Amino acid sequence: MEFDAIYQGLITGEEKLALVGLGYVGMPLAVEFAKHVPVIGFDINEKRVNEYANGIDATNEVGEGLKTTTVEFTADASRLKDAKFLIVAVPTPVNPDNTPDLRPIESVSRTVGQNLTPGSIVVFESTVYPGVTEDICIPIIEKESGLKCGEDWKIGYSPERINPGDCVHTLTNIQKIVSGMDEESAREIKKVYDIVIKAGTFPVSTIKTAEAVKVIENSQRDINIAFMNEVAMICDRMGIDVWEVIAAASTKPYGFQPFYPGPGLGGHCIPLDPYYLTWKAREYGFHTSMIENSMIINDNMPRYCVERAMRLLSRKHRK
Repeated sequence: MEFDAIYQGLITGEEKLALVGLGYVGMPLAVEFAKHVPVIGFDINEKRVNEYANGIDATNEVGEGLKTTTVEFTADASRLKDAKFLIVAVPTPVNPDNTPDLRPIESVSRTVGQNLTPGSIVVFESTVYPGVTEDICIPIIEKESGLKCGEDWKIGYSPERINPGDCVHTLTNIQKIVSGMDEESAREIKKVYDIVIKAGTFPVSTIKTAEAVKVIENSQRDINIAFMNEVAMICDRMGIDVWEVIAAASTKPYGFQPFYPGPGLGGHCIPLDPYYLTWKAREYGFHTSMIENSMIINDNMPRYCVERAMRLLSRKHRK
């Protein structure tokens, strides 16, 4: 199979790229790629697909660009057979007991497998714990397609780094982590993403490494926010303005990075992704005490904020 010809085929318009999953991650990526190569945008949500086709952006991430895009929107999975480079961007939630819910990943793997053609490259962007792409996605796709990974098709992973609603750190100016199952796939995946990522791509040696990058990025943010939530509680007890403390500490040109306390963690990923890492770590007999403690602090922050608001209202009422 000539996997190294996919990039050239996309540039010349002879091949198509497919975005599988058109949420706040997949949709902007589909529209950006469509400025350069032929793109098929697939989602199982027919209502959403029809809205996109009519220029209505449910994600609020694309805006007016949706009205002029050349993306071919569809809810027909068989259209994926027309693409040789498939990017998968579906949600990865957690179950009520905070264990990873891999049903969306497993379902989309079946869909991709049922519509995969020889000579294709599949790249997952969904946030997962290290090992999901190779241990779970590959076997499902192989079973559904009857095609052997590494021989008939190849796979890679490139974690999404979109920050919803951020007009500064946008899709094209955030460096993209890329990986492939071997050198050939890694080179081709890098070339394809370099089409749209102005900041460039950062290749890593293995798919598991790329998977780890994403969950560690979000776990670190969760820990930093938990620390500032504890600081806020301490300052509250001491009668100190935590916001003034943060503003003053931020004047230090090195060492201190400003994170802000509050009940929200700046997106839907931060409260969920650490659970993927801690769950997988337990499989190796490792207890992630720092990560788990940070999640406990952050999960309890909404209750603390409500109780503090009630205390303040009670004081005001007594006056």
